[in-house]
Amino acid sequence: MYLAAILDCFDGTIVGLKMAEHMRAELCMDAFTSAAKTYQAYGMIFHSDRGSQSTSKIYRDMLAAHGAIQSMSHTGRCFDNARMESFFATLKKERIYKIRTETMKMETVKSIVFRFIESYYNRRRIYTTNEGYPPLVKRSLYYRDQLSKAV
Repeated sequence: MYLAAILDCFDGTIVGLKMAEHMRAELCMDAFTSAAKTYQAYGMIFHSDRGSQSTSKIYRDMLAAHGAIQSMSHTGRCFDNARMESFFATLKKERIYKIRTETMKMETVKSIVFRFIESYYNRRRIYTTNEGYPPLVKRSLYYRDQLSKAV
């Protein structure tokens, strides 16, 4: 099983995700489209690694249709992608490695991963760069502060 996830650098929220039995560009496209649609995002700077999915013409065309400016580090420079690598390490350490996924049906594993991200990681897990708030808590506090300034 492969997971494509989109992380918003503002607060660390996983805003888009898609899982499949393949690692084709369509998997990444579906995750991005989901995030863009949910958050009505347009014109963002979108960082990706240099994988074949991210560098494919179909993927780059889809990003352009959303007004996204694609950002990629040079080969061998992993630092720009460190936040995503950290997320994947957290997912593996805190959930995947604690269960015997090899004996489970793929739909069960997908459900476990989805629930971990949506119910725990985004909503309850402490995120140190958010002053200890979970990602969606920081986001809601930000919007609350913006509304109070507008009044």
